[in-house]
Amino acid sequence: MSRRSASFAIAGLAMLGATSQTAAGGRAVECYEPVRTPDVYDTVYDDVMVSPPGQQVDYDPPIYGTRERVVMTVPAQVQYEVVPAITRTVYHTVRVNGGGYSWEWRVIHGRRVLCKIWHNARYDRVAETVVIQPERTRRVVIPAQYDRIAEEVLVRPEQRRVIDVPASYQTVARRVLVREGSSGWRRVHIPRHCQD
Repeated sequence: MSRRSASFAIAGLAMLGATSQTAAGGRAVECYEPVRTPDVYDTVYDDVMVSPPGQQVDYDPPIYGTRERVVMTVPAQVQYEVVPAITRTVYHTVRVNGGGYSWEWRVIHGRRVLCKIWHNARYDRVAETVVIQPERTRRVVIPAQYDRIAEEVLVRPEQRRVIDVPASYQTVARRVLVREGSSGWRRVHIPRHCQD
């Protein structure tokens, strides 16, 4: 145990004794109070590398433009189509039945008799389709089709540049302990209580 610690221990015991005497009605001769010395810090500044040196690629994309031109989208074609025949409907009157006599049973005044009957000739209208122009094949030429189209053309190719980037640093502050705090006792003077 060091000399300082021993004196503090003795002072502590003396205070305990004085307290007990005061409580018992005695007079305090010396008084001490605990003292705490805080830690002492200092600020230190360091240069810290934030990013290492390197290279950066600067890139310019290619530039494109448009150009119009006329192109044939559908070539000329030859097709053959059938032209239907041209017809007309003509009506004729024809004899359907030549007429004449026939025998048939009839009931006259309640009597069933066989009668000879005269029939006139019977005529009817009959439709007939007449071909005026027969069916034929016709050659049809379909011309080619052209359109204006826009196509993409390269105006300027892409460009790349390599740029050297130096390292970057930053000053960082940090606190360091210079001296640790300590605990001890300090003598105090209280009028009418603790005097020399």
